[in-house]
Amino acid sequence: CSGYSLLRDPRHNKGLAFTEKERDAHYLSGLLPPVVLSQQLQEKKLMNSIRQYQLPIQKYMAMMELEERNERLFYKLLIDNVEELLPVVYTPTVGEACQKYGSIFRRPQGLYISLKEKGRVLDVLKNWPERSIQVIVVTDGERILGLGDLGCQGMGIPVGKLSLYTALGGIRPSACLPITIDVGTNNEKLLNDEFYIGLKQRRATGQEYSELLHEFMSAVKQCYGEKVLIQFEDFANHNAFELLAKYRTSHLVFNDDIQGTASVVLAGVVSALKILGGSLADHKFLFLGAGEAGTGIAELIALEMSKRTNTPLEECRKRIYLVDSKGLIVKSRLESLQHFKQPWAHEHESVKTLLEAVNTLKPTVLIGASGMGKTFTKEVIEAMSSFNEKPLIMALSNPTSQAECTAEEAYTWSKGKAIFASGSPFDPVEYEGKVFVPGQGNNAYIFPGFGLGVVMSGAIRVHDDMLLAASEALAEQVTDAEYEKGLIYPPFSKIRKISAEIAAKVAAKAYELGLASRIPRPASLVKYAESCMYSPVYRNYR
Repeated sequence: CSGYSLLRDPRHNKGLAFTEKERDAHYLSGLLPPVVLSQQLQEKKLMNSIRQYQLPIQKYMAMMELEERNERLFYKLLIDNVEELLPVVYTPTVGEACQKYGSIFRRPQGLYISLKEKGRVLDVLKNWPERSIQVIVVTDGERILGLGDLGCQGMGIPVGKLSLYTALGGIRPSACLPITIDVGTNNEKLLNDEFYIGLKQRRATGQEYSELLHEFMSAVKQCYGEKVLIQFEDFANHNAFELLAKYRTSHLVFNDDIQGTASVVLAGVVSALKILGGSLADHKFLFLGAGEAGTGIAELIALEMSKRTNTPLEECRKRIYLVDSKGLIVKSRLESLQHFKQPWAHEHESVKTLLEAVNTLKPTVLIGASGMGKTFTKEVIEAMSSFNEKPLIMALSNPTSQAECTAEEAYTWSKGKAIFASGSPFDPVEYEGKVFVPGQGNNAYIFPGFGLGVVMSGAIRVHDDMLLAASEALAEQVTDAEYEKGLIYPPFSKIRKISAEIAAKVAAKAYELGLASRIPRPASLVKYAESCMYSPVYRNYR
C-alpha cells in the first residue's frame, strides 16, 4: 500500500518512529519531517502534552485521538502510565465522555446495532473488518455507571472497557469488538437534543427487545463461533439478570456489573481478612443497594463461605443482609420483592434506614453498591467504628460523585480505624500524622485477566468457580508491605503481572471443570498467559 495510507492506518502507523530504511521501502520519504524518534521519546512527548490539559475530558479526547492515529503508541502510554491514565480512559472520566459523546464524537468506533437492523444483524456483524474476534463488550446504554440512561452514547463504555482488556489483559486490539445495541432511550434530554446520535424513540421492551437480543446472540455465535466471550455491560437490572440467566448455558457470557464487581469485592474482603482476623464465616455483612452489584457480590461471598466451611449456601446467606430503597430486605416483604432479592429476605423485624440496620445488626463489613452518593453518613461510620476494632467499609458506586462516602470521610469519622476501599480512585489521606492509602475495588483488576484466562484456555462456558478462582488469585497478589499501609488491593502498576496470575488460575479452573477446549493443556499456565499477551512495542517493517 502507499506510504500515505500507511500513515493513516492506526494499526501500523508509527509516526516519526519510522526508520530511514522503512521510509525508503514504504514510500514515506518526504511525507514525514526528517527526524527519526524512538517510541520512548514519542511517549515522553505525548505524556508531557497530555499533562498540560487541565480537564480530564480533554485528556480523554487526546487519548482517543491518539488511538485513532497510532494504536501501539496509545497502548504503550496506557500500559506504562496505568495509574495516571486509567481514570482518564475509564471511570470516572468515561462517564462524562458518554454524557457528551454526541458532541465529542469524531470517528465512529465499534458497531452500532439498532432496531432498524432487526432481521439483518448477521449482515451488520459481517461489515466489521476483523474475522477472528475473541471478546465482545456490549451495552444497551440503559444504566451507564451511576449516570442512568444515556442511550446510544453509552458506546464510550464498551470502547473504554476493551481498551483495558488490551492494556491490562493483553488481548490484542484486533480481537476486540465494542457493540452498542440501540433500542431507543427514555432520557428526555437526549430525545430533545438535535445532535443526539441514536434512535429518537422511547425504549423498546418486552418481546421486541428480547427478539433483537436473541437475534444478536445467535448472530455472534454464527459469525465468531462458540468461544467468543460476550461481556454484558451497563444494562438495567431487570435485563441484566434475565440475559445472564438466559444465555449462560448456551453462550460464553459474563456480566461485569454482576460477576466482575462481585469477584473484585470478594477479593478485597478475602484479602482484608489478613488485617481483620477471623475467617469469612466469622464476619457479618451489610449491603446498601440490592441491584446487580449488591446481590451479585452477596451471592459470591456466600458461595465462597459455603465452599470454605462446607455448609449449605442457604445457611451462609444468613450472614449477609441487604438494604434497598425501602429499608432492610426481610421475610415480611417477600411478596413484593423482585426475584433476585428474594434469597436475601431473612427473618427479622422491619428496619427502615441504613443507620438503624447498622445499629441493630452490628455488621463487621459495610458495602455500598447503591449508586447513591453521600449515603454513608457520619453517624453510620461512627456506629460501625463503635463496635468494630477495624470496620471494613467499601463505597463502591461510580463515578466519584456517586460514592457512598469519600476516603477522607471514612478515615476521619472512624478516627483512623476503618479499612476503606472505593470503586473510583481517591487520593491518600493524612489523619493525625498517619497516611492512609485507600484501596480501589475496581473491576479492572479482574475482567482483563479473567478474559485472558477464558480466551487462552478456549473455555466454552463461564462457571462461578472461575470467578472464585479469579478472586483468590487477586487476593494472593497483595504483599505484606502493602498490608502494612492498610491496602487490601495490590497497586495497579503491577496489573499485567496480576492479570497473568488471574488468567492462569481461571484457565486452571476451566480445565479442572472440563470446560477448556485448548488441548494439550500448557505446562505452565502463567508462562503461557504471559506469552499470549499483546505487546505495544513497535514492529519493524521490511
